[in-house]
Amino acid sequence: MTWYNGYRLPVPRRKLRSKEKMRQIAIYGKGGIGKSTTTQNLTASLSTMGNKIMLVGCDPKADSTRMLLGGLNQKTVLDTLRSEGDEGVDLDVVMQRGFGDIKCVESGGPEPGVGCAGRGIITSIGLLENLGAYTDDLDYVFYDVLGDVVCGGFAMPIREGKAKEIYIVASGELMAIYAANNICKGLAKFAKGGARLGGIICNSRNVDGERELLDAFAKKLGSQLIHFIPRDNIVQRAEINRKTVIDFDPESNQAKEYLTLAHNVQNNDKLVVPTPLPMEELESMMVEFGIVDM
Repeated sequence: MTWYNGYRLPVPRRKLRSKEKMRQIAIYGKGGIGKSTTTQNLTASLSTMGNKIMLVGCDPKADSTRMLLGGLNQKTVLDTLRSEGDEGVDLDVVMQRGFGDIKCVESGGPEPGVGCAGRGIITSIGLLENLGAYTDDLDYVFYDVLGDVVCGGFAMPIREGKAKEIYIVASGELMAIYAANNICKGLAKFAKGGARLGGIICNSRNVDGERELLDAFAKKLGSQLIHFIPRDNIVQRAEINRKTVIDFDPESNQAKEYLTLAHNVQNNDKLVVPTPLPMEELESMMVEFGIVDM
């Protein structure tokens, strides 16, 4: 047995896939921006293109995989550690297969008022590595990460070099862009670990001039607007039916938008160290596009 973050973990049972072949991608974004919905539809789209995928939810709400699993709230890694103890954790308990045979894991969070959710991410990823979850057949591993605060734990996929590509979900709203800029500050700080920004994903809120604003913001970061996802009520209808849009109505216009995003991500080779904006420049840009008044 080995020790990791206070827990005893089993030694690896299976060979890990080489990092050159497997793309590890972290999706960050402000809470409530639609990050988990976007990530699940993105991974579902990539699975229809023949890719083998694992999705690791790194959000204490543990809702990163629910639609891929038909509404199932699976047992989280931290809940399993608390209930079963150090030696009672098996990969089959914490990993479920969802739509497109996507491997789904939720790290979970600490008990209310106790512990740090960010440290839960560190524990979960360490456990998955030691249980041999990163198998040779995987093309992608996605980390769906809360991005309001990029503390040490939530920055772990970046800081430890687990995720080499970072995408940020944002909209034309002030706090979404503010959070995206802060995430880029964290990414720039830990760039020596090899992580790079792949682009901004706009999950539209129908803000006036939203596409132009996000395009300008991405360019100022030295990056790109990887895709603009229009707002469509079919997303909510799919969620009510506990499915991704790709599963619920694969011929819909919104499904085509997610498939376009998947193609853009799969073919993306523009990975950069971002240049986050100083607050004065960020505020000036928001004024220029009419988001805030002076």
